Amino acid sequence: MPHDAHKDFIAPARQTAQVWRLALGLVLIVIIVVGLNALFNLAVRQLGADALYRDISSLDAPGQTPAGVLALLYSFLFMTLAAAIVTLQLHRRNPLTLLGPWPLMLRQFGATLAVLIAIAIIIIVLPPWGFADPLAPGLSPLTWILLLPVSLIAVLVQTSAEEILFRGYIQQQLAARFQSPLVWMVAPAVIFGLLHYRPDAGANGWLIMAWAAGFALAAADLTARAGTLGPAIALHFMTNASALLIMSAEGTLSGLALFRLQVDMADPIALRPYLVIDAMLILIGWLAARLAIRR
Repeated sequence: MPHDAHKDFIAPARQTAQVWRLALGLVLIVIIVVGLNALFNLAVRQLGADALYRDISSLDAPGQTPAGVLALLYSFLFMTLAAAIVTLQLHRRNPLTLLGPWPLMLRQFGATLAVLIAIAIIIIVLPPWGFADPLAPGLSPLTWILLLPVSLIAVLVQTSAEEILFRGYIQQQLAARFQSPLVWMVAPAVIFGLLHYRPDAGANGWLIMAWAAGFALAAADLTARAGTLGPAIALHFMTNASALLIMSAEGTLSGLALFRLQVDMADPIALRPYLVIDAMLILIGWLAARLAIRR
């Protein structure tokens, strides 16, 4: 793995690379995020938006409406804000250093996104077509199109926040302290996988966590090779945009989808083929992104 770009990426973190500082930073980020979400929920209730509050706080069926999904995705701004505050106050450095060099990041994001969109179009056009499980309509096409600009920005907010925290803050701080990729790649990937546990997935829960951890490893590798978060954000954005806006599994976070896949998340026979397909798409996207940033 070429490390020159990664050395430049982690350089701003070297002066405050103590493990205790990273641990404290993560605790502070959790506190800030939880606090801001609580304030947001309280503000919604105080404003009398009972329907919206039910959408974003329901434990039975969260994310079933467009408003609920949008509120959840945009709430990831709190994660970005928390990482920025901790980086500035605890580590005494510019939060923009979490992204890497800004112009280069934008170029790499654009190049990677263009390649991934081209691959997505090819996959849609080429056979085979259709799915083993039935598709149910989600949003009406007109509503979906009208919401699409807001939805795309929401997905970008959510994916950027996760990349800023995991591949920006955590990876930078660990790599500045430890040289081994087993630390700065694997440790954040394990945490990322654990946070994607889904109780409703039953025996498939560990496979979903493994899938998320595998994605995190791919994103960490892209960040190390690129020296910015651009390619990782692009890959994450395309992955989540297709899963949240195009075709979503029936249930949580399906409120913005054009189609809803009628599959039981807890059924090993029904779900695992889709996990294999998703894993192959991530592999293809990772390889394509590596080619995109070499140009």
